[in-house]
Amino acid sequence: MTGYNIAVVGATGAVGQVFLSMLAERQFPINSLRLCASQRSIGRNLVVNGRDHTVELVTDELLAASDFVFISATTDVSRDVGRRAADLGAVAIDDSSAFRMDSDVPLVVPEVNAADLDGHKGIVAIPNCSTTPLAMVLHALSGLSRIQRVVVDTYQSVSGTGSAAVQELLEQSGQVLAGATVEPAVYPHQIAFNALPHIDDFRQDGYTKEERKMIDETRKILHMPDLPLSATCVRVPVTVGHSEAVHIEFAEPVDPVDARSALADYPGVQLVDDPAGRRYPMPIEAEGEDDVLVGRVRADASHPNGLALWLSSDNLRKGAALNATQIAEEMVRRHLVNPRS
Repeated sequence: MTGYNIAVVGATGAVGQVFLSMLAERQFPINSLRLCASQRSIGRNLVVNGRDHTVELVTDELLAASDFVFISATTDVSRDVGRRAADLGAVAIDDSSAFRMDSDVPLVVPEVNAADLDGHKGIVAIPNCSTTPLAMVLHALSGLSRIQRVVVDTYQSVSGTGSAAVQELLEQSGQVLAGATVEPAVYPHQIAFNALPHIDDFRQDGYTKEERKMIDETRKILHMPDLPLSATCVRVPVTVGHSEAVHIEFAEPVDPVDARSALADYPGVQLVDDPAGRRYPMPIEAEGEDDVLVGRVRADASHPNGLALWLSSDNLRKGAALNATQIAEEMVRRHLVNPRS
């Protein structure tokens, strides 16, 4: 099998680490692997699939030798490295918000809109980690009836912010239990034993940037630019795993039985829906899983054409690293990348 030259930018971060494990788990065909990070990590040794790799700086020479450049870093780094990689003939698969809404950049969840990859111009964007499971669920149900409106409330884990936020949650939890004073650093308020309806900056319209991302990205992925959609995003004291309460209004009534069947048959979705047996999606069960867990599927009591459901997914896997790997796999299947090796 042909191997590809891979560069990972942000290899030492939470998503980068999961991505490296995904490459090994899914046996992605690799000819060479080069790991990049910020200045403070240069020279650090990382073991990937039993082999030692030294972390290095991103250079034009490195990018020009790469087939795929996976980027999980700051928006500024993504803008710089992504454009440079594309100009030098590599395909940049970016996990930031830098390119998501660019009209010439595909924003892709492979189960939903893989065909959008055909028109790529060297950069492919990964959706926000809360957008991906929502887009998958809506796409799975869209064949039952036309979707007319969506309201989603998210319950997002601290790993979506980064490793420093995970450490802050763990430290604060111990401080609260010990009766000590809590001094927030990563978040504006205590996150332990709390919930913060504040993810990213607030906009003039009262929504946060995170909420706006969900609205705009979902519309782009589903090719439904006018879809009425409202989101409220909340940070909760969970280490890994985002959950969402989703309310969907259709053009005609949709039987929950049909909805469960459509979800169960959809690739990348696992139906966990047995309330009587106390089986429903939870972030603690979604952690480490590739599938989006969906359950609590029921008729919406407020609308005759509505459905309500609940989902949980691993934000570091399907929300980021797995989606990136699947995009590369799909591009290989579609013969969209010619390996330099």
